[in-house]
Amino acid sequence: MLHRHIPAAAFAVLALAGCSSSPAPSAAISAETNLQPAGPTAAASDGSIPTGPGPQARYTVQKQPAPGTCHFRYTQAQEPLPDPACTPGALSPAVTQSNLAQTICNPSGYTKGIRPPVSVTGPEKIANAASYGDKDSLHDAEYDHLISLELGGDPNDPRNLWVEPPSPGHTPGGGPNNPKDQVESKLHTAICSGQVQLRDAQQAIAADWTTALTKLKVK
Repeated sequence: MLHRHIPAAAFAVLALAGCSSSPAPSAAISAETNLQPAGPTAAASDGSIPTGPGPQARYTVQKQPAPGTCHFRYTQAQEPLPDPACTPGALSPAVTQSNLAQTICNPSGYTKGIRPPVSVTGPEKIANAASYGDKDSLHDAEYDHLISLELGGDPNDPRNLWVEPPSPGHTPGGGPNNPKDQVESKLHTAICSGQVQLRDAQQAIAADWTTALTKLKVK
């Protein structure tokens, strides 16, 4: 990511990326703006993943943690992880183990119709970068669902979204470089084939996306 002010034109590249989507009838979605900062939001005291509001007919720009209150973590391989106090993940109440065939495993598609529009995610991405103290180019960062939509993550709960820096080997200016997407895709296949339970996959990727496949014995 490059250190410079983000021009207005950058909104063209602020769309959510990396959380796989497939065709589905789209909901009627419009945006309202509410940009006051929020404090960091931790996971439940028992360690469970919070549940968000789920898909909305009209998404609004969500409050983000106050600037500089969140901090990236990195694995030994220098892969980025979010701050668990700010981004513990959040589940969609619309997706359960019992309705997988009608939701994330529906061959007709699920995620495209519930994805917030750029008019919402663009301002959120800028505000979230400030939350993490990230002053680099947002062209090279992905506004990422920690628990992806294809794994039953909440579409627009701020606890489930973070500005994910590029992984090692990234070429500056080349856009997002996110191997987490491949992990999400493999977990989605494992859930829909019955190899892995939905909640186990959600907990594994929320804890550490770099170890989720190994933990669940998914290849």
